[in-house]
Amino acid sequence: MPTNSAAPPYRIAVAGASGRMGRMLVEAIVQADDCRLTAALDMPGSAALGEDAAAFNGKAVGVAVRADIEQALPGSAFLIDFTRPEGTMEHLAVCTRLGIGMVIGTTGFSEAQKAQIAHAAQTIPIMMAPNMSVGVNVTLKLLEMAAKALNTGYDIEIIEAHHRHKVDAPSGTALRMGEVIAQALGRDLQECGVFAREGITGERDPSSIGFSTIRGGDIVGDHTVLFAGTGERIEITHKSSSRSTYAQGSLRAVRFLADKPHGLFNMFDVLGLQ
Repeated sequence: MPTNSAAPPYRIAVAGASGRMGRMLVEAIVQADDCRLTAALDMPGSAALGEDAAAFNGKAVGVAVRADIEQALPGSAFLIDFTRPEGTMEHLAVCTRLGIGMVIGTTGFSEAQKAQIAHAAQTIPIMMAPNMSVGVNVTLKLLEMAAKALNTGYDIEIIEAHHRHKVDAPSGTALRMGEVIAQALGRDLQECGVFAREGITGERDPSSIGFSTIRGGDIVGDHTVLFAGTGERIEITHKSSSRSTYAQGSLRAVRFLADKPHGLFNMFDVLGLQ
């Protein structure tokens, strides 16, 4: 039976707890009056194993970072996971068996992995989104509106920039932007998306949606969608300066899932933007 409950404090585990995003999540949970950190996970061999999960900010919470998910997760109602696809899928199997809800911010899943997540959502509540930022999801809604209004005569390009350590491209957020735009236009992104240009490419297909990727420095995440028409350009841009927005969005997702026995949801559901 699911262990999640509508009553706070919400008992939350964090995967990748010693990473950049993981630490933001730990800090946000510790600071939230209605949340409690109940487990912190990291990979075997991590230098953080055995340490207090909040040691990085000098505030011990009595939760040690552990590698054994089977031993660490019981007692938690939710797992927030911003790791990598292979790790998230392993966590999914355990959460499904234990009845623990998941908030998934991991990107780069294959279609088969997405299907596995959807299947697991028949048993546990899952909120999955490539970006938990409230601002990004409002931006997605604006893009949907813009695409419907600018459905002819405008070329669409998506430009994204992230830090040098990001391992997947385009970003999950950029892909989600493309999906939202394509759906609004009645297109299939897998058919109209253009992810690379080099050499003699010929004229631009007016039905295509182009992607450009920048990697460098410590850029948290910048996304711009360009609607280029004749005589004018419209740009819709979102820039992240801190990962704290993703952490706060994740906690909103936990609160949303608290009374859901199962189901697959996204941030539009959480924010009432559907």
